[in-house]
Amino acid sequence: MPSRQINDYRRPFFLFNQHLETIYPALFRKIEGLPVPTKEKLKTPDNDFIACDIYQKNSGRLLIVQHGLEGDSTRPYILGMVKAFFIDNYDVCAWNYRGCGEEMNLQPQFYHSGATHDLEVVVDRFKDEYDDITLVGFSLGGNLTLKYLGEKARPSQIKRAIAISAPLDLSSGSDNLSTPNCYIYEARFLRLLRNKIIRKAEIMPDKIDSSLLKRVKTVRDFDELYTGPLHGFRGAEDYYTQNSSKHFLSGIKVPTLIVNALNDPFLPGESLDPGLASDLNMVYFETPTVGGHVGFSRFNKQGLFWSEERALKFSREY
Repeated sequence: MPSRQINDYRRPFFLFNQHLETIYPALFRKIEGLPVPTKEKLKTPDNDFIACDIYQKNSGRLLIVQHGLEGDSTRPYILGMVKAFFIDNYDVCAWNYRGCGEEMNLQPQFYHSGATHDLEVVVDRFKDEYDDITLVGFSLGGNLTLKYLGEKARPSQIKRAIAISAPLDLSSGSDNLSTPNCYIYEARFLRLLRNKIIRKAEIMPDKIDSSLLKRVKTVRDFDELYTGPLHGFRGAEDYYTQNSSKHFLSGIKVPTLIVNALNDPFLPGESLDPGLASDLNMVYFETPTVGGHVGFSRFNKQGLFWSEERALKFSREY
């Protein structure tokens, strides 16, 4: 489908730049009115586990939500999407990548942008219970969702997908995080990732070498020394090349919406290229002028952000 720039999103007047749009909802948004989720651990083929939060009303329709880098199932952007679909009569599963929930996972491996085998475990858990499944992924989770759909045939129960603020090219996205414009974001990610390695090294010192952390100055360094080798890649660039979702868009067989704001501080031009979807029948690529990264704040009686309203509208259309 032709990519299009859309201008119907208007940011609140006080969120007047890309950083305020990105940071404000992450720090100050509160989601109320959701029931306490049911907790479920899914066993993986390699004897690890995936922790899920399930919101259920036995509706016959299911939303599965993928979070971003160093996120989890309780982040405001996740709960906002959970609430939007839950009140629209969906059951919802918000799951945690390995090591991102309340408990550290059991294997040396944790998660990465292309770990579709774990999303496959989640979908397999629910595919026999639901005839209508929607996938929504944010940031890293958007890349994961797109790669999952495009790399091979998927269950027919998956009817549609939405990716928000998705880094379609991981290499340029990683390099962009190391620019001065993104310093505060990269510093936060590195602090969380370093802490994760330290924790895992305490549990399995024979498999995780925390001494390499002294060489980690950027996210690319972390991927070169940890993410790549731990998950079977030759290093950062090999990991980025094999898992960037731009390579998998042509294989997507269900209606899929990508929403990337043109002023997203995380995403360089490679992830905003309209040519990536212009010749594809199932991929709708929209680029609002503003919105920040996983931002799209909106204040209304329903308490829904613009991105949640857009996802709901797309799910009703397809």
